[in-house]
Amino acid sequence: MATTHVLIVDDNTFKYHLEYLFIGTGSKDNDYILNNPEATEKPSTERLLVSMLADLSRVKIGDYVIFYLQQKDDREGKFYGIFKISSLPFIDNKGEYLFSCLNKKLTFRALIEPYEIYPEGVTEWEALDDIKSIQSPHQMLWSLIYRKLKGNRGNTMITIYETERLFFLIRNKNNNNFLDNNSGFTFYEGNIVNCDMKQYLGKRESIDIIDRLLYKYNKRLAFEVHLQSYILQHLINDNDFLYNILPKEYIENYVIEWIGNEVSCGVGMQRIDIMISLINKNDNTKRIIIPIELKDEEIDYKKITKQLERYINWISQYYIPNRISLIKPIIIGKYIKNDDELNRLLNALKKFNKITDKNCFDVGYVEFSIKKGIEFKEVKY
Repeated sequence: MATTHVLIVDDNTFKYHLEYLFIGTGSKDNDYILNNPEATEKPSTERLLVSMLADLSRVKIGDYVIFYLQQKDDREGKFYGIFKISSLPFIDNKGEYLFSCLNKKLTFRALIEPYEIYPEGVTEWEALDDIKSIQSPHQMLWSLIYRKLKGNRGNTMITIYETERLFFLIRNKNNNNFLDNNSGFTFYEGNIVNCDMKQYLGKRESIDIIDRLLYKYNKRLAFEVHLQSYILQHLINDNDFLYNILPKEYIENYVIEWIGNEVSCGVGMQRIDIMISLINKNDNTKRIIIPIELKDEEIDYKKITKQLERYINWISQYYIPNRISLIKPIIIGKYIKNDDELNRLLNALKKFNKITDKNCFDVGYVEFSIKKGIEFKEVKY
């Protein structure tokens, strides 16, 4: 299985996403900063832009895409699909390509290809509110419910269980009759329909957050969201990186099947910075779910265990009943110079490990240090 990304579109933009087969997010404040690491931006503007970049950084070739069409007036939103990611994520600097059609600067993009394209969409009520077939609250599509409640994130990942349910609803709505993949697509009178093919001809610039991250660090400015984006970019394609943050036996015996970031885990503002699902290479019933808490500063031992407790409780109640897994929490923070402070943190983690869920491994602790670049190292305790 792979990660599924739900992309928010409107009546105007949806047509062009279909015709040119791409996804994209962006902001009106898109004077872009990554190719100019010393650019000055308002912290709120930069955080928004880099958060969008982080969302795109989790997108991998072969992942699935569902479009959520926001409707005007009192009409219900609908979910349409199913597409697959066909390119590495890229930047359309300043969102120029197709801007005259889209009327939006969609800077962060990736190309898609048809998988099973169904003409009719599933309404928001059918997907989120109709609970006739729901046996327990954990079976609801919480990732999309949280997104609706909080009203943000134009690119939202959903879990594997939620993917299976949403795919079922779309297929069932269309009696499993999908369109011809050898033709083009457009949107007409509420349905996806076949049309002549068009080709995406925009420029594609590669993504690298490291220069901006180092600039923020050297200026002693917050860079946690930059750190999140950096880690997401390296999770799948950099084994050396994985060996620094995951136990060796995980890397040798498991593969990553799903990646999420800013994973909502409650109706409040609680979010898991990064969450990874691993599946055993030889036995697909053996899975490990890894919630990762990031800090761009030294870990505060007084606060971190409370955060981890919330995350583990939510995963145990809402995620694991749908997809049985063991839990391996990991925290990543800045290198702690003071030995006394480090020992306080490690003692707090040892105490936490003794009282936590029986299906939960000991908390992993990874430190990063920055000189000319950024290095990660697991701390044994």
